[in-house]
Amino acid sequence: MGSNAKILVVDDTPANLEVITEILTSVGYTVATAISGERALKRLNTHLPDLILLDVQMPGMDGFEACRHLKSNPVTASIPVIFITALSDIGSMVRGFSLGAVDYISKPFQELELLMRVKTHLQVSSLTQDLEKRVAERTVELQTALEQLQQSRLQLVQHEKMSALGNLVAGIAHEINNPTGFISGSISNAEDYVQDLLSHLTLYQQHYPHSSAAIQEHSESIDLAFVCEDLPKLLDSMKEASDRIKSISTSLRTFSRTDTEYKVSADLHEGIDSTLLILKYRLKANECRPTIQVMQNYGELPPVECFPGQLNQVFMNILANAIDALDEVAQHTSFDKLHANPQIITVQTALIEPNTVEIRIGDNGKGISEDVKARIFDYLFTTKEVGKGTGLGLAIAHQIVVERHGGSLDVKSEAGQGAEFLIRLPIQN
Repeated sequence: MGSNAKILVVDDTPANLEVITEILTSVGYTVATAISGERALKRLNTHLPDLILLDVQMPGMDGFEACRHLKSNPVTASIPVIFITALSDIGSMVRGFSLGAVDYISKPFQELELLMRVKTHLQVSSLTQDLEKRVAERTVELQTALEQLQQSRLQLVQHEKMSALGNLVAGIAHEINNPTGFISGSISNAEDYVQDLLSHLTLYQQHYPHSSAAIQEHSESIDLAFVCEDLPKLLDSMKEASDRIKSISTSLRTFSRTDTEYKVSADLHEGIDSTLLILKYRLKANECRPTIQVMQNYGELPPVECFPGQLNQVFMNILANAIDALDEVAQHTSFDKLHANPQIITVQTALIEPNTVEIRIGDNGKGISEDVKARIFDYLFTTKEVGKGTGLGLAIAHQIVVERHGGSLDVKSEAGQGAEFLIRLPIQN
């Protein structure tokens, strides 16, 4: 801030204003004047100087009162104020400094002293502003670096979590496959063997309808007719159970699939279904509530280019949170009331634009407050009790959807009306 600085001089004596103005303009300063504190404050509404020379003893609003108004206004608080006064007692000086003045010039003043004090405080003000600017810039840089660090930590947590979960689930699926394959094949062979034995027994009974008393007695004791009727049904049930285990194994592999470096085309419905299957045990009735119902309304979706393993994690986090919300409601609601008003999770999908799909996951829980909605995707933010929430789930979900897939993740909720998460993803990037 050089000699072209703007200075406001406030003094009720015109002669003083004239002398000070002449001194300051002679070295290049731009000078404005005011003959009272009230006029000075009014002028500051439209013109802000770089420094103010303020007379203390003025009729009406004195310099002390004018300075108090200046320092209480955020717009003018940083403008340095130098008092010009004939008062030289310590009490007046202390009062002026306590109000925010930076210096005093005693009357009658010396021209050189006036110029040096003005120059010094303009330089200090300029350096202060420059320092504040640099601090602000550095603060922004540090904040940006902190956000990047948090994002990196999220990515690391996400990667490690999915890697560990993927390895665990894939291992379980692999281990299930071997005995399941054996059981499935054995049941198929057993069906053939049982059918042969039953056919042989039927043929025997046709040719020897009058068996010995011992054979007849044993037939009645084991209820042979019922066994012949029920055994094929039992084998069918075992086959269905075996097929169910194979379906679970397939879903586990679908959920835990390891993402490659590049996106692949995937069926989002498979990912949602596999996630619901894994969470099925949490949906079942317990001592606090009936079964949580899941309403699935799927639209016609084309394959989506994505990282399917990461999207499965998004579905898992949102669905698990929905179950947590409903469980929390169940803790404060009677079983009969919940039975009359079932707890429901809805999953809807639709093609909303030629290149955009939408997945809506909602619940009829207690809803989310406005304060929580504003922070729900923040890193480490959680409303759950200590030990029950990490504050990472939805932050990771938001990062996966927005940053990794170029989509959007939003939440809609009203108190007492449940919550709905809206995921929108481009079909192709």
